[in-house]
Amino acid sequence: MRWYEKSKNQVLELLDGNMTWGLSRESVREKQDKYGKNEFVKGEKPSLMKTIFHHLKDVSTIVLIIAAILSLMLALRQGEGFIEPLVISAIIVMNLILAITQEGKAEKALESLADLNSPSCFVIRDGNRQEIDTGELVPGDIILVETGSLVPADARILESNSLMVDESSLTGESEASEKNDEKLPEGKVPVAAQSNMIFSGCLVTAGNASAIVTDTGMNTQMGKIAGFLESSKKGKTPLQQRLDKVGKNISIVAVISAVILFFAGMIRGDNFWSMIMLAVTLAVAAVPETLSLIVTLSLSNGVKNMVQKNALIRKLSAVETLGNTSVICSDKTGTLTQNRMSIKRMCLNGENPVRDTDRFSDKQTEFLKLLACASNAVIQVDDEGKQQYIGDATESAIIRLLSDKGMDKTEIEKEYPRVAEIPFSSERKMMTVVVRAPKGGFIVLTKGALDRIPFNRREAERAKQIQRLHDAFAQDALRVIALGMRHIDELPGESELASLEQNLDFAGIIGLIDPPRAEAAEAIVKAEKAGIRTIMITGDHAATAGAIAKEIGILSAEQKVITGAELEEMTDEELESSIEAYSVYARVAPADKIRIVEAWQKKGDVVAMTGDGVNDAPALKAADVGIAMGKAGTEVAKNASDMVLTDDNFATIVEAVHEGRKVYSNIRKTIYFLLVCNLSEIFVMLFAQLAGWGVLVTPVMLLLINVLGDGIPGLQLAKEQSDMKIMESKPVKRSESLFSGGLLQVIVQQTVLCSVVVLVAFYIGAYIPVGTGEPSLQMGQTLAFLVLGWTSILHIFTVRSRVSMFKRSLSDNPMLAVSAVTMMLALVVLCTVPWIGEPLGLTVIDTAYWGAGIILSILPSFVAEIKKHFDNRTVYREYEYSSDHA
Repeated sequence: MRWYEKSKNQVLELLDGNMTWGLSRESVREKQDKYGKNEFVKGEKPSLMKTIFHHLKDVSTIVLIIAAILSLMLALRQGEGFIEPLVISAIIVMNLILAITQEGKAEKALESLADLNSPSCFVIRDGNRQEIDTGELVPGDIILVETGSLVPADARILESNSLMVDESSLTGESEASEKNDEKLPEGKVPVAAQSNMIFSGCLVTAGNASAIVTDTGMNTQMGKIAGFLESSKKGKTPLQQRLDKVGKNISIVAVISAVILFFAGMIRGDNFWSMIMLAVTLAVAAVPETLSLIVTLSLSNGVKNMVQKNALIRKLSAVETLGNTSVICSDKTGTLTQNRMSIKRMCLNGENPVRDTDRFSDKQTEFLKLLACASNAVIQVDDEGKQQYIGDATESAIIRLLSDKGMDKTEIEKEYPRVAEIPFSSERKMMTVVVRAPKGGFIVLTKGALDRIPFNRREAERAKQIQRLHDAFAQDALRVIALGMRHIDELPGESELASLEQNLDFAGIIGLIDPPRAEAAEAIVKAEKAGIRTIMITGDHAATAGAIAKEIGILSAEQKVITGAELEEMTDEELESSIEAYSVYARVAPADKIRIVEAWQKKGDVVAMTGDGVNDAPALKAADVGIAMGKAGTEVAKNASDMVLTDDNFATIVEAVHEGRKVYSNIRKTIYFLLVCNLSEIFVMLFAQLAGWGVLVTPVMLLLINVLGDGIPGLQLAKEQSDMKIMESKPVKRSESLFSGGLLQVIVQQTVLCSVVVLVAFYIGAYIPVGTGEPSLQMGQTLAFLVLGWTSILHIFTVRSRVSMFKRSLSDNPMLAVSAVTMMLALVVLCTVPWIGEPLGLTVIDTAYWGAGIILSILPSFVAEIKKHFDNRTVYREYEYSSDHA
């Protein structure tokens, strides 16, 4: 129902309301049964079991679970070998605990929406003014609101007195909206322009009114946003999609390898259970058990670093996704601007304009004093001793400038005591006060829109000059307020006060704007260098939004401004095809923001959305990364977001992008490192079986290598430092593979090298006498185990950088060196101390074989260093962002 186009009597009739009597108890009960409580429907929170099941659906985790079950069955059948299923199960549990604890915060957006409602409100029921719980309101209730009230439900105004409502959290507009009880013309009117309606959760900043409740609960404008939040589901992040693909490919390799081994063994007549054992061995070898753990710790490390830079991450996946962001859709009010109206320019009659930062003359100071006298805003001090400006945004700006110039409104009111007032009205668009002049008589001060103030004939003769002055301010998107004045000797009676609003002298004008944040322009330039497009999406006027966008560098000559009304006329296909042409979206609704985000996403871009108001929440949730303001942001926006800026600083986003890119780079290094290690294991196991050598290394040995040789050193890759030029390259596209930029070639190269030296080590230990050493199957397995472990550990130094490992300082990541040396020594202990190694199937390596083991372990890294020297950066580059990244 379009209540705004109905007359007051029509609304009362349709809702069975009565202005003087209100609703009866019986009527209230009937309506509560019909409409329910004035509350938002809360979504069902996932149970712990559902959360666990969600994390267990990962492909690599499923393979590990199957491997654990099969290895347990084999251990039960053979009566030994329980270490293997225990180790696999422990890894699964560790990954699960980390994932759940890091992302364990449940969504609280709907609860926060409910918190926006005032706990109680005043209504007329049974002919009496009553205070009731907001949740008990029903359509047809007559509510009473005044300055400081939080509107409890959507309502049609019946009577109002200078009513102003701050709707910024709903519409995005920085200025309070003027409200009245007049019927609007028929037709669709945006929420921001519905001047005879007040909406749930908005703050009354001036005046008072009575209104009839039209909608409650989920039917209010806030309730519709709650519905958007409920229906807006996030898809998988680019990293999750890439890791899923890697996991599926690894699983395919594991299955194919297991099938080949199984049938090859059965053809030769090997034991069925022996073949099952080999299949389990390959499953363990194929899956990098510590990949999920290392990725989670990389993200966690990024979270810690971002907290130090005033960015609080609510969801781990947001760290990497932010690093790949290619479009930032930013709200204007409170994000790019300071969310407070400020006087930027002032011009007195017959003088040149001055800026707020200039030194004021005595005449200019006097003008500001008189302007303050015509304002009702006041300063209050909160419990923490901070000053708060209470009242209309424009009047608060006047008092703020007064305070900045070292003046006190209280003292000015003593100098110019107020004796009469004609309140502001939306019809007149001005207000008048009468103050007592210090030298006798009275001063009439009328403040309002320039074209509404009734100036005298002398001022009318130079109206064009004054209008040009007004237009110069307006062209810079400044909101213009004029002050007219005149002296009178005697104060007329109350009934004749309206006669004072005539024959006024032009005193001057002020230009106001919600100014941009000082650091916003610099942050936008940094984002542009990083290949990130910044888009402004706001509920404010197109002219104001465009001016701010030009000032901070968002809007260039080639880019356009589009309004919500124009956007509504476009189909989704038309919007998607022209999305790159627009940098500013003005006067948009919450649904429009989601359309914009989705249009960019369909083009393959990774989209971050910043915002602070309730109206931003659906788009924050729909974006790849939702970024809320911590100070000025509503709880709704925070809880619908992935990241919260604790300092409300747009520049912090750029720092967070830097950290996110570093995390993504380190995850790529981790995948490079682990895949070479694990693919080498698969290759050597397949080759040994097909060559008739038997089991090259046992499943327990593989697990030890995956933990000691891959896992523990690999954890330190999460702490690697980023490239110096990381923010001078384009973002990674959503469709780009983890193996782009030559990474796959290098993985294949290193896998072959590592596999060959391990096979050579096994062959030497199993078949070739060296010195006094006697070859044996167990000696071959132990030597292969040592070389496989050492090559894995040394490989991590190759992964760190495209430059030589000897040119990369260990001081950047000292724990990597410490863990690598420690794990290499641990492998030595396993191969030299009988009572430790023998239960694991290892034997003591004869002294004669140690030289072969050392040489073979160093060989892959040596070859990689030579190749680094000769390869160009396009083919072989560090697997992180760099100046040549495309």
